[in-house]
Amino acid sequence: MQVRQLLREHRKFLDTDPRGAPVVRGEVVAIDPTPEALQRARDAGFRVRDERRLEGLGLRIVVLQAREGQRSRAALKALRRLDPSGSYDFNHLYLGSGTAAGVPAPMPASAERTALRVGLVDTGVDAAHPALAGVRVDTWGCGGAAKPHRHGTAVASLLVGSRVRAAPARHRLYAADIYCGRPTGGAVTGLAEAFAWLAQEKVAVVNLSLVGPPNQLLERGVQAMLARGHVLVAAVGNDGPAAPPLYPAAYPGVIGVTAVDARDRVLPEAGRGEQVDFAAPGAGLSAAGDGGGWWDVRGTSFAAPLVARLAGAQAPQPSPGAALRVQSALAAQARDAGPRGDDARYGRGLLGGEQRARWSAPMNED
Repeated sequence: MQVRQLLREHRKFLDTDPRGAPVVRGEVVAIDPTPEALQRARDAGFRVRDERRLEGLGLRIVVLQAREGQRSRAALKALRRLDPSGSYDFNHLYLGSGTAAGVPAPMPASAERTALRVGLVDTGVDAAHPALAGVRVDTWGCGGAAKPHRHGTAVASLLVGSRVRAAPARHRLYAADIYCGRPTGGAVTGLAEAFAWLAQEKVAVVNLSLVGPPNQLLERGVQAMLARGHVLVAAVGNDGPAAPPLYPAAYPGVIGVTAVDARDRVLPEAGRGEQVDFAAPGAGLSAAGDGGGWWDVRGTSFAAPLVARLAGAQAPQPSPGAALRVQSALAAQARDAGPRGDDARYGRGLLGGEQRARWSAPMNED
């Protein structure tokens, strides 16, 4: 529904790939193209719209704009024919994987003691929300203009926030906004640039509550982050148990998180499969929302930050092999909630149960 509505409302800016996933209309991303390949592209009518070197990842990307009226699929096929050994893909969009509804919520009176330094790639964060009182928020994106949104704010609150008034100033959040309120927000080029920023800032653990199709630039970015000792925690998505794996959660080395309800049942809309590493609460939670309010949230988007919060306590700085070490540490904390051992519904077990009371909405599930 979210994708269909997005495409319907922004046909001028968006197109689809062969799977029906949204992409930026008429754009193709080239990864480390040669000068000769770029010249062939220009000769074929393509225009270089943007070119960036991602120092934190060791990558260079060039965004090529197709001729007026040329569909994205045809443009990609043409470039791959012109340069068969090159690396080209759509400029895919990656979307949040959860919903929120307004609810009143009192603030309980307990808080954790562990200082965190973690990253978030999402929509903008309302750093002035009471849930983030005392948290130092470093922002990136949108030309320095803040574009707070309820999704990013809710995820940030679960990642580093508190529902305790006057929380102590300990946590530090590096928040990258790749949406900026634009129809083409969430493009893979912005995601890769956010990775580069977080790598340069040496942020060890990064939460990714967004999903989309496989993409060569995204895969290269994930590989570069993992090789540099970062830990990536991602939502597996809410397209249902029969849906194909969604990314970045499905890439090897990324910690994929599914969501459970108050009875520890996997949400019926949550993805299942080998991409699921852990489960965490993702329903009946009250997280930060618009205008200083609180929202009853549901989905894997909101389970992922609970796991990333635990991971942040295990990896204060990037280091070789950090992803594997953190996964092992989390597995030792997890409770086996499904079939014995690793399974497609709960992964290696359930985490974040102790955080449920802290974030529970003031209502009970049936």
